[in-house]
Amino acid sequence: MDIDHPPQRPSYRYYDLIVGAFVTVLLCANLIGAGKAAVINVPGMGPLVYGAGVLFFPFAYLFGDILTEVYGYAYDRRAVWAGFAALIFAALMSMVVLALPTASGDFMAHYQENLEGVFGNTPRIVLGSITAFWSGSLVNSYVLAKVKIWSRGRHLWLRTIGSTAVGEAVDSTLFYMIAFYAIWPTAQVIHVALAQYVFKTSWEVLATPLTYLIVNWLKRAEQRDHYDRGTNFTPFRVRI
Repeated sequence: MDIDHPPQRPSYRYYDLIVGAFVTVLLCANLIGAGKAAVINVPGMGPLVYGAGVLFFPFAYLFGDILTEVYGYAYDRRAVWAGFAALIFAALMSMVVLALPTASGDFMAHYQENLEGVFGNTPRIVLGSITAFWSGSLVNSYVLAKVKIWSRGRHLWLRTIGSTAVGEAVDSTLFYMIAFYAIWPTAQVIHVALAQYVFKTSWEVLATPLTYLIVNWLKRAEQRDHYDRGTNFTPFRVRI
């Protein structure tokens, strides 16, 4: 009796490594960078205060561009869901660790205060961060996949910068509206969101030569250059 077997999914050498690096960047952005407010002097604008986590997110979008460009939207969507699950797990475990009774002694008392300062984000900030990442990343991937078909695979810079500009707009808008609306003055929310958006998108522009190098190398190494024709673009799916 003949048995029909479903076609096997292609095996790739570097996909799992890229996903691992992608999730690592996301966790660093939320656990290391989120607790520090840094400042930079911008010519013509003066001091600009920003969250240090902003340094990590352009790398996350870089990984998203690479995954969509080489492997396709479905593979990037799977990576986004992996990052989404990792962020939720990290947020829940942070809450658990902070809630554990602290041992006696001055050292542990100060240690608990430091932990709360770094990891004690409010529920609104956690919700805003996770929601903004998930939405912005999938919008970024969708735009890149569609523009690749429209441009017939030409002008990689247009796809990466254009998709990041749209994805970061969704990301910044959702995060600051969810996390700080009605807490900060509305004008301040808009100002900081715009500053973060410009900062993040500028990183993508500067990273364009690196994106070209990685994408071209990876396409040769994996023997894949995917076009998302006929792709199911629903975001609510993990299976490839």
